Amino acid sequence: MTLKEAVLQSLEEMGNLVTHNDVCNHVVLNNYYDFGQSKTPSSTVSALLGDFIRNGDSRVKRVSTGKGNFSYYLSKNEATIFPVAGTETQPTQVLPLKKTLYKERSLHKLFSTYLKSVDVSSKTIYHEQSANSKDSNQKWIHPDMVGVEFTNLHTKTSQSFIKSTSVADSFKITSYELKREIHNDYDLKQAYFQAVSNSSWANFGYLVAFEINNNLSDEISRLNQSFGIGVIELKANPYESKVIHQSRFKGLDFKTIDKLCHINTDFNNFIDKIDKILKADDRYIKSSEKELQEFCDTYFKSDADITAYCQEQDIPTNGN
Repeated sequence: MTLKEAVLQSLEEMGNLVTHNDVCNHVVLNNYYDFGQSKTPSSTVSALLGDFIRNGDSRVKRVSTGKGNFSYYLSKNEATIFPVAGTETQPTQVLPLKKTLYKERSLHKLFSTYLKSVDVSSKTIYHEQSANSKDSNQKWIHPDMVGVEFTNLHTKTSQSFIKSTSVADSFKITSYELKREIHNDYDLKQAYFQAVSNSSWANFGYLVAFEINNNLSDEISRLNQSFGIGVIELKANPYESKVIHQSRFKGLDFKTIDKLCHINTDFNNFIDKIDKILKADDRYIKSSEKELQEFCDTYFKSDADITAYCQEQDIPTNGN
């Protein structure tokens, strides 16, 4: 989980008025988030809870307990925590909800299915396997997923010709930053500029989100015009996903590609398999393409499998 997800999950499970220390302890005890070498994790949680309030995030509320201290709770639990007049006036203990929040990475297979439908081969980049993976700044370097699309021409002659005259025109590489939800301007800015940073090396860059607040459409449009990162709204039925804004094309940044290849084996192998296809003799093109497909993420081949997966991962669908 991200720290934000861990805090929301803890508030949901605790189900009552709680301090930032209570939330921090719950996160640590349940191993929801690794604070690394931080010596003041409770202060980090306190700052994040304060951000919910300052940014007007409707999911979290707080009450003053005096002397500048606050207790926090989920808005949806308000009726239980503060009963109507004439009933119990003290907050009541609520049993933790068993339903869990779906994980961001559980969206990857849905997205790889969408990409496959538009002839893009994709791969998840596991930043945990990188050198210095504990460094929090790594999230501003690694894309969540990468994809490659090859120019498909009808004859071997034209395929050979495009390779010999302009290899760069024979394929395009895209970087993707995936998010579960973008509810407010703060979420949008943080996610968008993370996508800007993580896709600086690629031909195209996209921010992909499963839940996007419709009120942010004007700001998303402005950011797209200014910085060129595209936006894709992912659906539980991946074939219904849509590109809200197209990404702006740019040349590959080989210095950054080299850096990513150096620190992450997934990324290095992805680039290596693209290189093999570009250099392959006609006799070996098919085997090189097969090698890339076997390396890339798997994808769904039936609607029934998609439905079962969403139920298993607690991913909301149109019907639920």
